[in-house]
Amino acid sequence: MIDLRHNVNILTRDLRVYLENQVKINLPGSGVGLSLVLGFGAAYICYYLNSIAKKPQLITGAGTLSQFLQRYCPVVTETYYPTFWCWEARIQTLLRPFITTKPWVKYRNELIKTPDGGHISLDWNDSDENALYPISATRPIILILPGLTGTSKESYILHMVKQSEILGYRSVIFNNRGVSGEELLTPRTYCAANTEDLETVISHVQKTFPQAPLMAAGVSMGGMLLLNYLGKTGQQTPLKAAVVFSIGWNVFECTISLEKPLNWILFNYYLTNCLQSSINRHRPILEKSFDIDYVLKAKTIREFDERFTSVMFGYQTIADYYRDASPYLKLKSIEVPVLCLNALDDVFSPSHAIPMQSAKQNPNVALLLTAHGGHIGFLEGIFPRWATYMDRVFKQFTQAVFEHRDELKNT
Repeated sequence: MIDLRHNVNILTRDLRVYLENQVKINLPGSGVGLSLVLGFGAAYICYYLNSIAKKPQLITGAGTLSQFLQRYCPVVTETYYPTFWCWEARIQTLLRPFITTKPWVKYRNELIKTPDGGHISLDWNDSDENALYPISATRPIILILPGLTGTSKESYILHMVKQSEILGYRSVIFNNRGVSGEELLTPRTYCAANTEDLETVISHVQKTFPQAPLMAAGVSMGGMLLLNYLGKTGQQTPLKAAVVFSIGWNVFECTISLEKPLNWILFNYYLTNCLQSSINRHRPILEKSFDIDYVLKAKTIREFDERFTSVMFGYQTIADYYRDASPYLKLKSIEVPVLCLNALDDVFSPSHAIPMQSAKQNPNVALLLTAHGGHIGFLEGIFPRWATYMDRVFKQFTQAVFEHRDELKNT
């Protein structure tokens, strides 16, 4: 309480100085107005420090993993201060794409073949000009999986790539089929449950750089796909570790949350249209196997998945697909260290569906839960144009894995 009062006093003093220097009020009664502003400001600061800014919860299945994170990823123990004027979940989610910068990164594109005759677009950032890891063959590699309709050009992906570049690591972005400008060669796209394309990509990266340590990061649906892959492969994966952000743990609960009226207006309808636009662009090859007009009439992601995604991947019902796509069911089978960041106010992934008890039963899993942050939001600072809390978690954990991986093996 002493620290809280001290912070309130300091911030109130700073607010007074700012108003006196910047807001020149010469009207009668201006002193009363200034007092009201200061009073409101002090009350809001007190509320913010007491109810909004909080340390995240760190839930792990083993004390050794917790100790590793606290030693090399101090961000997991630090108070997260959301941007004070947009800490609400939906606002954070909506504003991040518009507020945060898109740092320039240099990509090298590669199209790789798949066993079914399709191809996958990979965007590489090789960090050749960074002297920290001058030997290309052994330079650490971070594989990054974007969200549902995302590509290597998303701001959150660009920030991860830039952080990797600063550390001297090579990064490669796995663009799902048909989303980054390339044409579909077969009537198939992607989903959160089918890991075949991800397995193809990981095998290709490993064969290209067999001496380089490899880990992966996934965002939203990309993180769901990554955890489903890790649950399927167990110890057979070449990945040293993984980190995921804002994933939906239980697809049934995520769907219910996104179909609430306000969430449908703000998010569900838009994402459904994005998915339909992608399908319509590839109509010539997809309409040979699907009723595209019927798919384009879907009003929600659930309807889209029922009419298209679940059918494409051979599920008898959408419930079968959603069950297979839910990562919480695979959590017990993960055999490499994984850090999972979620905000408890994320409308895409409701807090009651986060598998806290299951995480405690697997020594390889750590959940990092912030009170606020929205979905891929995690904005912080007064003008949150640069790195977010999520970016700091990514950078610290990635560096910890590559530079202290011998200790990580013992967790």
